[in-house]
Amino acid sequence: MVKVVGVRFKSAGKIYFFDPGELEIEVNSNVIVETARGVEFGQVVVPIREVAEEEIVAPLKPVIRVATDEDKKHADENKQKEEDAFKICLKKINDHNLDMKLIDVEYTFDNNKVLFYFTADGRVDFRELVKDLASVFKTRIELRQIGVRDEAKMLGGIGVCGRVLCCNSYLGEFQPVSIKMAKEQCLSLNPTKISGTCGRLMCCLKYEQEAYEEIIGRVPRVGAIVSTPDGQGTVMDISMLKELIKVKMDKGNETDLQIYKADEVKVVKDAARDEDADINFEELKKLED
Repeated sequence: MVKVVGVRFKSAGKIYFFDPGELEIEVNSNVIVETARGVEFGQVVVPIREVAEEEIVAPLKPVIRVATDEDKKHADENKQKEEDAFKICLKKINDHNLDMKLIDVEYTFDNNKVLFYFTADGRVDFRELVKDLASVFKTRIELRQIGVRDEAKMLGGIGVCGRVLCCNSYLGEFQPVSIKMAKEQCLSLNPTKISGTCGRLMCCLKYEQEAYEEIIGRVPRVGAIVSTPDGQGTVMDISMLKELIKVKMDKGNETDLQIYKADEVKVVKDAARDEDADINFEELKKLED
């Protein structure tokens, strides 16, 4: 077991583990830590605890110190510098006539590097821009192209549910989402209905997927032939969360619709898999990362 403390550098950002050493560190306190890109200012969100060695990425970087008032003042000054740098970079992008959208600017705590985050439809030759920015800021410059999901996480916004975007408010890391999840949750495969503000599949498709996968194992598919307490019939519709199925009963020359609980029927012949021939999956695949 290894003693660690969890630190976050951005609101709803990824949590990184560091070695607290002999320091006494409380949750929500600010700390100065050594990272792969230099000295950084972060906030403790996971208290000191022991975790298995396989849960960490070795070697574990140390916490240098608990942040002082002077450190907090310097962090605030960096925030102001970032605002100024954003305006300067925007002007330089226009001067170089580059097809890119500047999203955010970030100074490392020790001011050894300035990172500029941007989005673009393709590759951008920003070599001259980097030289221009380096001559202005007199430090190392890094331009980092990000995807639309990261853009939404940084900028924030309101989702179709009316709440602040999950990625911007509390999701530390993005989870994989797929068209298969939308199908299994019986959602409309209309891209406008299942895509989020970023234009990709909504992250919330992941939240209930485990429950749906469990239910799918108990509920027959539409088109399956099942045996019921009233005879044999064909599944016409299902209510996944209620685990109810609508069955068309075959009674001589007459047909009748009955509703049963999933545990009241037994599959006689499973339905063929729906190939969704009328659905443009090439278009839907664009919603996945």
